[in-house]
Amino acid sequence: MKIVSKALNSIPRPILIKLSYWVRPLIAFFLKGNKYTDTIDGKSYRKFLPYGYEKIRENVLAPGTLSLERHRLFWLYLENETNFFTSKEKIKLLHFAPEQAFYKRFKKIKNLDYTTTDLNSPLADVKADICNLPFKDNEFDYIFCNHVLEHIPDDTKAMQELYRVLAPEGIGILQIPQELSREKTFEDDSITDPKERAKIFGQYDHVRIYGRDYFDKLRSIGFEVSEVDYTKTLSETDVDKYRLAKGEIIPVCRKIV
Repeated sequence: MKIVSKALNSIPRPILIKLSYWVRPLIAFFLKGNKYTDTIDGKSYRKFLPYGYEKIRENVLAPGTLSLERHRLFWLYLENETNFFTSKEKIKLLHFAPEQAFYKRFKKIKNLDYTTTDLNSPLADVKADICNLPFKDNEFDYIFCNHVLEHIPDDTKAMQELYRVLAPEGIGILQIPQELSREKTFEDDSITDPKERAKIFGQYDHVRIYGRDYFDKLRSIGFEVSEVDYTKTLSETDVDKYRLAKGEIIPVCRKIV
């Protein structure tokens, strides 16, 4: 399985997205069972797939939706703690680097005015630089930007753009890979070699490791930030059943003006 995971990680993501539409149903059928459940589609499996770059995590990639721990936790939070799926009013959503686990499901939500954006993703409606967005001020009720900012050299500018296009009282969920044991974010612009970046930052195209100061940086931009440890609301049994990362923080950002 580790060999398979490393091989998959070596394939450029746009190509991997296209290939997955063919391969995914076969893998899901082979692994079906009742031990672990994907919160997104509700389907259960005898095991999940491994995933990772420098460090392979076992039993974390759901075969049906290709969701990871963060995706399943994110879905639970949206479903249980927001009006995202139940609002009768039209919601304008901007979704960066749209994840396959969510893309088709969001497209089907009738109350959603759904815009996807990215520089490279084949799923993006709008090809755009997160540091220079082609959208009006205060345009979106929700912004989802998950595991994007760690790729962006000027993350301050990116955060400012996210704040600019988020509507007053709007919600941005801005997940990142984070080491909570690290007080301050580490970055070094002189590290440009992909292998060295993978070794130091955990992935070949990451440019920093975020620490606990990430939340305060968001606050300095103007966001009101809630550091939500949603796994604390769940039983140990459910954390394992859904294959979540215990203690992972969801940064829920609001634009209060």
